[in-house]
Amino acid sequence: MKKTLAALTLSSIGLASVPAMAADYVIDTEGAHAAINFKIQHLGYSWLTGRFNDFEGRFSYDADKVEDSQITVTVDTSSIDSNHAERDKHLRSDDFLSTDKHGEAKFVSKRIENVEDNGEEFDVVGDLTLHGVTKEITIEVEKVGEGEDPWGGYRVGFEGEAELTLKDFGIDYDLGPASRVVHLELHVEGVRQ
Repeated sequence: MKKTLAALTLSSIGLASVPAMAADYVIDTEGAHAAINFKIQHLGYSWLTGRFNDFEGRFSYDADKVEDSQITVTVDTSSIDSNHAERDKHLRSDDFLSTDKHGEAKFVSKRIENVEDNGEEFDVVGDLTLHGVTKEITIEVEKVGEGEDPWGGYRVGFEGEAELTLKDFGIDYDLGPASRVVHLELHVEGVRQ
């Protein structure tokens, strides 16, 4: 495990017994180094893919205490983008996201579970509020990497996957049995503050 910069600094001045603290990060959406993508089967014949273009978030993370990590992400649901304007209009309607009533989705972590591979893989369990409904979901996470960037900052990145059953969030538009579950693919790169 890599030590945090704070731990290395404390060690160099003889204070190694002071515990390292989790660092705070902002998800780098400004530089487009993060993505919330989704896919759902279309009638069981193919995959419809898309993304949310506007979101923001923060997280705390310490590689030596992954189980203490926390994350909060807020998504502008009207920013849904499936690369088809008419379909996006339908996805924003009351048949699906009802973005005029529920313009924001939010995920707030509650705990970290199943930490494996020296903290490189773990599950983030938290509450997702979508379409006015809050449900607990689990995101399977894998750390991509961390280190200094070329501009004097420090970054850490993760990728994650989760599945959502539309009906659990009050979305019951019938697209057939193959199209009831949305698969989320998440890419998060955070800049340490």
